Amino acid sequence: MKKILAFLIILLLIAGCASSLKQLQRGDYDAAIQTAVKKLRVDPTDQEQIEVLDKAYLLANQQDYDRIKFLKEEGNPANWDEIFERYTDLKNRQALVSTVLPLQLGNEVIDYEFVDYDTEIIQAKKNAGDYFWNHANELMNNGDKESYRQAYYEFNKAKTYIGDIENINGLIQKAHYNGISRVLVTFSNKTQLKLPDRFIGDLMSFGVTDFNSEWIEFHTTDGGQKTHFDYVTLINLKRIEVSPENIEQIDRMETKEIEDGWEYLLDENGNVVKDSEGNDIKVPQTRTVSCTIIESHQFKAAKLEGEVELVQNKPKKIVKQVPIGAESIFEHVSARAIGDTEALSDADLELLKIPFIDFPHDLDLIIDGAETFKHSIREGLGNIRRYIK
Repeated sequence: MKKILAFLIILLLIAGCASSLKQLQRGDYDAAIQTAVKKLRVDPTDQEQIEVLDKAYLLANQQDYDRIKFLKEEGNPANWDEIFERYTDLKNRQALVSTVLPLQLGNEVIDYEFVDYDTEIIQAKKNAGDYFWNHANELMNNGDKESYRQAYYEFNKAKTYIGDIENINGLIQKAHYNGISRVLVTFSNKTQLKLPDRFIGDLMSFGVTDFNSEWIEFHTTDGGQKTHFDYVTLINLKRIEVSPENIEQIDRMETKEIEDGWEYLLDENGNVVKDSEGNDIKVPQTRTVSCTIIESHQFKAAKLEGEVELVQNKPKKIVKQVPIGAESIFEHVSARAIGDTEALSDADLELLKIPFIDFPHDLDLIIDGAETFKHSIREGLGNIRRYIK
């Protein structure tokens, strides 16, 4: 058992070496460093892990130094955010590796010289904060949605660097409010049929706020005309068709052999035949019964058709139209019988218990279709939502 356990430990250590080496070979230097450090905390003498750590650490640092040099020489103030992140990576990487130093690689002692990155980090943080603060304020003057949205992100970024300066929280709220595209969703009945308010109210209760996102808000009321809407979404009910009341009758004949008394079994001489125990043998008698069952299949349907129309307010234009529709169906089957019901199956006897009923009124059938129409409206809104900027 001990041998098996030792063998498994060796396999795990080999897997750890292979993992860090593959990460190094892929150029994923920080992952290789983290894996190597984790293994070296268990076995500080692991030569393969020390070699991987040394190579990955030097390559990762050189990669960051080269990138910082390029970003500084480029002279773009927007670069200070990445410069800050690079210096922070250098500091964190150094702190991680220092937890296993010094290391012995063959005859060489691995113990890197400590570098103080704090001055560079502080300067990069200040420069990045100044850039985001100034650039966000410039964006606020552009007056378009995309600029407000970008300003929102940059004010938040500035806040992480330079804290609560001036009215930064108010500016964040203002940028977010101005960056939102607001959509007013309204219902328009373009049919000749007057629909009750409860039908329209039920139709519009499809969960419009489910379609909200960080930068898009849907509303079903105009807020007393105090809210500026960038778009209007019209739920247009354009056509309602109600089919005629249709009754289809299906007649079918059912027959069955049923028992109808009995008589004695006689032999060729007219004597009653007896069984082995001396009892008279009786033979059941049957007769054929029949019954006509008349099924009444009632059918009536209401079809609702329309479209979801997205209209941009400035400039005024139709952005997208998506067809929507629903159908409400009334189907009822009843039956009556003429003849001997003993000929019928259990299923037919159950069917006879269902009475003929009156057809629903046109309006009731239309109202029943509201739930299905709501699903279609939701699909239409989901379709047009991606056209909202």
